[in-house]
Amino acid sequence: MKELPDNTPEYTPVEKHGDIWLKRDDLYCIAGVRGGKVRSCWHLSQGAKGLITASNRHSPQQIIVSYIAKRMKIPARIHLASGSKTEEMERATKAGAELFQHKMGYNSVICARAHTDATQHEGWTEIPFGMCSLLAIEGNATQTKNLPKRKDIKRIVVPVGSGIALSGIILGIQKYRKDLKDTPIIGVMVGADRHKLIDRFAPFGWRQHATLVHAGMDYSKPQNNVTIGNGVELDPYYEAKAAPQVQPGDLFWIVGIR
Repeated sequence: MKELPDNTPEYTPVEKHGDIWLKRDDLYCIAGVRGGKVRSCWHLSQGAKGLITASNRHSPQQIIVSYIAKRMKIPARIHLASGSKTEEMERATKAGAELFQHKMGYNSVICARAHTDATQHEGWTEIPFGMCSLLAIEGNATQTKNLPKRKDIKRIVVPVGSGIALSGIILGIQKYRKDLKDTPIIGVMVGADRHKLIDRFAPFGWRQHATLVHAGMDYSKPQNNVTIGNGVELDPYYEAKAAPQVQPGDLFWIVGIR
């Protein structure tokens, strides 16, 4: 497959599609992968001799890390839970990454394995699970600068995987877009409950401004061929499951697409 051309704007575009707005962070592209997490991974990876990360077997994290490592001509090591090989794992392998599967358990198990592995590889960079880093949060915060004015949007709807994108959006509104401080934010959790993680990373008092709801769908089962607006394709594990929450007048933040 021909690699997508790089597209790294300072601010990813905001588009009006009928009666909804779309924040197109999925249009940020480098090394053939797209989205806000790609932007974070690219910046975290600079100067590394190799990359190590932990990833859910269905998560695009392993694809992002392996593709960026390939672009940088450095090795990548991915730690995952045991189980059958997924399409995402196959793509990471084809990009040259080494995959290590561990006995099923909490995500903390594979994260610990990745961290231990990173300490044994001098000069390698550990890419945090879910891109949980202050750099990633600030990167998302900056992207709020080109959101529409308060009078133009009713709510902001965001898919929540790790919760880092939502944490950044809340921070960005506090730092750069105080005019949006009264705009309701709906975070649609497509996997585990993320209240405690967002407590760690989002500004104090975030629960007064944002509400988390469950998508009500099994994370491991994709919702394929879902589009929004004028035919914008959505990621089957994240945005596609959050899209039913979008109402007329909302801004839907598209974090990325595998």
